[in-house]
Amino acid sequence: MTLFSDAVPAGVLLEDQAKTKEEAKEEVFDKRLNAVIEESSRGLREMQNMDGHWVFELEADATIPSEYILLKHFIDEVDSTLEQKIAVYLRECQAEHGGWPLFHDGDFNLSASVKAYFALKLAGDDINTPHMKKARTAILAAGGAAKCNVFTRITLALFGQVPWRAVPVMPIEVMHLPKWFFFHLSKISYWSRTVIVPLLILMTLKPKAVNSGNINIGELFETPPENEKHYLMNSTGTWAGEFFLFFDKVLRLIEPFMPRRLRSRAIKKALAFISERLNGEDGLGGIFPAMANTVMAFHTLKYPKDDEDFIIAKAAIEKLLVIEDNKAYCQPCLSPIWDTALAAQALLEVGDNKCTSAAHTSLRWLKDRQVLDVAGDWADSRPDLRPGGWAFQFWNNHYPDVDDSAVAAMSIERAKNPEFKECLERAAEWIIGMQSKNGGWGSFDADNTHYSLNHIPFADHGALLDPPTVDVSARCIGMLAQLGYRLESEPIRRGVEFIKSEQRRQRLLV
Repeated sequence: MTLFSDAVPAGVLLEDQAKTKEEAKEEVFDKRLNAVIEESSRGLREMQNMDGHWVFELEADATIPSEYILLKHFIDEVDSTLEQKIAVYLRECQAEHGGWPLFHDGDFNLSASVKAYFALKLAGDDINTPHMKKARTAILAAGGAAKCNVFTRITLALFGQVPWRAVPVMPIEVMHLPKWFFFHLSKISYWSRTVIVPLLILMTLKPKAVNSGNINIGELFETPPENEKHYLMNSTGTWAGEFFLFFDKVLRLIEPFMPRRLRSRAIKKALAFISERLNGEDGLGGIFPAMANTVMAFHTLKYPKDDEDFIIAKAAIEKLLVIEDNKAYCQPCLSPIWDTALAAQALLEVGDNKCTSAAHTSLRWLKDRQVLDVAGDWADSRPDLRPGGWAFQFWNNHYPDVDDSAVAAMSIERAKNPEFKECLERAAEWIIGMQSKNGGWGSFDADNTHYSLNHIPFADHGALLDPPTVDVSARCIGMLAQLGYRLESEPIRRGVEFIKSEQRRQRLLV
């Protein structure tokens, strides 16, 4: 009698046994993976809103919650209970180095730390408590509050903590400048534009915060603020930076003699800009800094508390709050388009009936949010282009986001639904039209590459412009490829060339 084991070489049996063990491991892994996917997709569906969209919390750094407290003390509308909850959040965000970073576990940032310290002091924190001492030590070690960036020094000037000479001159009359001038609102990024226009009103009228408790942060200055002589610096270290510092000195001499009628017309132009883009309860630009400056500008202009625009502007800010039992914080903006597009892609990837149905509901919601009838600020450089993009927020029709538009279109295309045909055609038309001359795509504008403006004293924060970037460009190329555009098509070819031109040669260190 011949046994099976005698007829088959021993090596084959061992190999089969090894395969069986490997297959068993794979089977166990697959079951665990499928269980996680099922649990995650179920959880995602449960978080979907009734109309189909998703919106998750958008947490940034300590700057926005701090500015919320400062805003409330500027207009004297303090909710003490809410303020204490935000103070809890700010204390939790304080890092081991004593200050506050711009991202989780990041390095010390002077401007964020000064604002957080000031906010906590306004909220009633004693400067002799350990966390305040630690923060103060870190701030002074970094040069003190006089070394903050321009936007932070403007806030300090509004609270009377530094003289107005601590900030660059930005007269409201820039509203009258022609497009051919070296500085024009259309030449800076959308976020700079919406923040600066109401800020021009504040910098021109130079109001002082109500600050009913008369709180000050004199202890954060190495030299008394009124004696400090070196507020304005050449942040780029170039001859252009020196030129613009000189130009600022000339403007400082001229600014007090600006004709009143010219100034009054400029303020009206600024208010018309704000009013057209006020954006209901989604707020000017859909971003907190622009909304907060708008509220302060209305307050400074003595708008009645029952004024409709004033009420809407304040309501837009309150929608950004995330309030828990023991703490609270303010978001920089809301992100429903981005969140919904990515969530839909995830559920379409799962592919079962429940997930597909939920995704299709969300895609119809996305389709209805496409901006098709408003030629926003982007039309300054593309006047003949039809609208067709999506914003980042619920609504922000003057400022559709190229990046979000690409992701929304990619999600919608995956549904392979004929009802979305025109929607996708308009999206592709707009995305292609927003391609810059160098082949890349910026976030909100085309050809926003006026790099000389990075040398003005006002631009020390390094985010004045919206030039084409590799990440946004890659997303647009991905969208166009998914819609059927080939590598040799003009938009993709130029986009790929831009990305290659931006590739950085890096030496790997072992």
